[in-house]
Amino acid sequence: MPQVAEQGIATSCDVFCERGVFEAPDARRLLSRAAELGLATRLHADEINDSGGAELAAEIGALSADHLGAISDAGIDALAVAAETGRPVVATLLPLTSFYLNEPAFAPARRLIERGVPVAVGTDFNPGTSPAPNAQLALAFAAHRLGMSASEALAALTINAAAALGLAASHGSLEPGKHADLVIWEPDSHALLPYWLGADLVRTVVKRGRVVFSA
Repeated sequence: MPQVAEQGIATSCDVFCERGVFEAPDARRLLSRAAELGLATRLHADEINDSGGAELAAEIGALSADHLGAISDAGIDALAVAAETGRPVVATLLPLTSFYLNEPAFAPARRLIERGVPVAVGTDFNPGTSPAPNAQLALAFAAHRLGMSASEALAALTINAAAALGLAASHGSLEPGKHADLVIWEPDSHALLPYWLGADLVRTVVKRGRVVFSA
């Protein structure tokens, strides 16, 4: 980690906090050292079992706690307290992973939202547990399996996702001074995005104000 930090090739340290992987004490040691080196911290937390990852994320002030398919009541409480006290940890939920692995439950998005915890949504695109690169599909699953409204899901995929990366000041919303990174979708309303399940609705992609794709 010191060599990585010295080279400036990483902005954060992520630990897979799960039983049989890095359990909470080991994750705390690694992330504490990362923070000393100036790296932001985040956790893969409570994906399969309650590992205490959400509580640890709140304790150390992580940018995000990801997955949370098996988060406990205590974990929800810890994230809620962090949000209430101005130290929010973004709960990044990855419903396509739960679907692909046929896990018994999806993350409790509604409970987290009702407790004031900022929720982001992502694809978790990786070859082992979620070979799905379609962000629009993740948005649809947020509505159909996590019980989020279309507005909540869109915010989770944009501004809250930027916050999970520590980039909300420069990305994630259309505001003066921010990077003009945006996607133009075909439907007349964002409320229709979860309806067209798996359809390719992208018509234009703009990166830093420059059109890089147009259908």
